[in-house]
Amino acid sequence: MDSSSELEAENHKLRQQLESLLREARSNEDKMRRFEQLEHRLIGARSMADLLRLLLNEYRDSFGIDCVTLALLDRDQETSGLLDAERPRDDQAERAQLDGLTLLHSLTPIEDLFQDLGHPSLGPFNEALHRPLFGTPSPALASVALLPLSRHGELIGSLHFGSIDPSRYERAAGTQLLERLAAIVSICLDNAINHERLKRAGLSDMLTGVHNRRYFEHRSQIEVSQARRYQHDLACLFLDLDHFKTVNDSFGHAAGDTVLQRIAHIIQSQLRVGDTVARFGGEEFVVLLPQAPAQHARDIAERIRLSISATPLALPGGEIVPISVSIGLAMLATGHLSGEPKTLAQTLVNEADRALYSAKAGGRNRVVCSSPEPRLGESLSAVRQAV
Repeated sequence: MDSSSELEAENHKLRQQLESLLREARSNEDKMRRFEQLEHRLIGARSMADLLRLLLNEYRDSFGIDCVTLALLDRDQETSGLLDAERPRDDQAERAQLDGLTLLHSLTPIEDLFQDLGHPSLGPFNEALHRPLFGTPSPALASVALLPLSRHGELIGSLHFGSIDPSRYERAAGTQLLERLAAIVSICLDNAINHERLKRAGLSDMLTGVHNRRYFEHRSQIEVSQARRYQHDLACLFLDLDHFKTVNDSFGHAAGDTVLQRIAHIIQSQLRVGDTVARFGGEEFVVLLPQAPAQHARDIAERIRLSISATPLALPGGEIVPISVSIGLAMLATGHLSGEPKTLAQTLVNEADRALYSAKAGGRNRVVCSSPEPRLGESLSAVRQAV
């Protein structure tokens, strides 16, 4: 080969190398652009659920990752409670978007994976070590990247990426972007939890610790929508302490507050996971019982009533106060579910309230079920004040 041919071949080779470098540079630039876009969306996530959906779904789709999972420490079930409060119960579409999320009662499953909280762990997929993190994806994974999530020097969870490409997450690969992502996700999770705590504080009754009326009105519309969609039963209990004014008049309002706190605790102790209790106002409480047929709902109401009447309350001053409660029970009429959820929810509460009035008028300390045909629009405030 003459010198001109050698020079042409060398130039061709250099052009190929240059084009390869340019493609890699454009790819990296595009990757960085997508990363920054996702970063901004993570920081701007409006709720815990939105943040988790971004991580588990959009990050996977944006970067072509075969499997993304997330494990979070949830010792006190705070995160699970926040997610349940945000999403309609039994909403399969909502739950599917959070596939890949595992809430841990302890760090035991993940704490041995990370020797250094500041650096991700990359390498080939290990069946024994990594299967608990990823489940059984199809096709099988070949390489993984495990990102430790930490706040204030303590592990709070881990984010896991899996690829069918054995070279995607090699041990020698650079981890700068992954380290940055782990730091951002950790901060966003911490901020989301704090934000939800503040939001929940606005939806809780400060005295008793149960939900307040504002939360109940929001939740009741969700439960009505779910009951209508899936055609399941929904019961509402309206509870009012009997002769509560006597407690305040005889022992003072501090004693009355103690009684309300303990009554709220007794009510909660008789409910199932997924039921909702709220303080409606004064000495009134309301309860939502999803997927509870009428007899089951009545049994729960009777358990609450008996638990309260069988437990005379000891006040801080040593006084023993007998307490009883009247309860109205109403069922959502599954045959008449047309209309807005807000209107149906209000009708349900009105019917439980009407049944409560009947329980008061009938002698108190009893459970009364509402009539099957509601009379809408009737004002109960005047007659209830009379009893």
